[in-house]
Amino acid sequence: MAEKKVRFIIERQDGPNEKPYNQEFDVDYRPGLNVVAALMEIQKNPVTVDGKKVAPVTWECNCLEKVCGACMMVINGVARQACCALVDEIQQPIHLQPARTFPVIRDLLIDRSVMFESLKKIMGWIELDGSWEVKDAPIQNPYTAQTAYEISHCMTCGCCPQSDFIGPAPTVQAYLFNLHPLGKFDAPKRLNALMEKGGITSCGNSQNCVEVCPKSIKLTTYLAQLNRDVNKQALRNIFNK
Repeated sequence: MAEKKVRFIIERQDGPNEKPYNQEFDVDYRPGLNVVAALMEIQKNPVTVDGKKVAPVTWECNCLEKVCGACMMVINGVARQACCALVDEIQQPIHLQPARTFPVIRDLLIDRSVMFESLKKIMGWIELDGSWEVKDAPIQNPYTAQTAYEISHCMTCGCCPQSDFIGPAPTVQAYLFNLHPLGKFDAPKRLNALMEKGGITSCGNSQNCVEVCPKSIKLTTYLAQLNRDVNKQALRNIFNK
């Protein structure tokens, strides 16, 4: 009896300026097989279905627990994490493509640095000088703690669409840090940054980010609230001159 195989059609690219092309690979099926594990099998023995030995497929992964966001790719037309994409739940043959909303480095490996540069623009950190005893430490507002906890699950994976807009993920991080008891002091700087080119007014409000977010973060809800805060800050800027 022939051993069950899983067919992968992988869109490859030999370099940032090279043309993409497809190659097909078969991987032995086993229960619980996910896309990353299948790519590891192909990496060990990179032979196409027609018997041609090729260079191993390049991709990125790290935690393998749907936490780091590194293994994001387009699987059967949908941007998602490869580590939690189970073969048993995906229509076959399985098409793998790089997320071309980012520059492609090679094969399925993309350059997500634009997202991290966007986090710099919105000051995605807390300015902290020193530390406190527990009794003196700033307290998170209990009414916003659940919201902050939800947003903090963002992996900066890049599943949410990127265009002229700096993106839902970095933008909503501004809302997260503005909720922080210390981060709120730099809220005007973050809100002013979101008024610049590519800021929140460039959001097309298509709702696609909510559909593809692997952490089910209510991105459009927080974008709407952030848009309100940006408008308030714009008025403050006018009347505080």
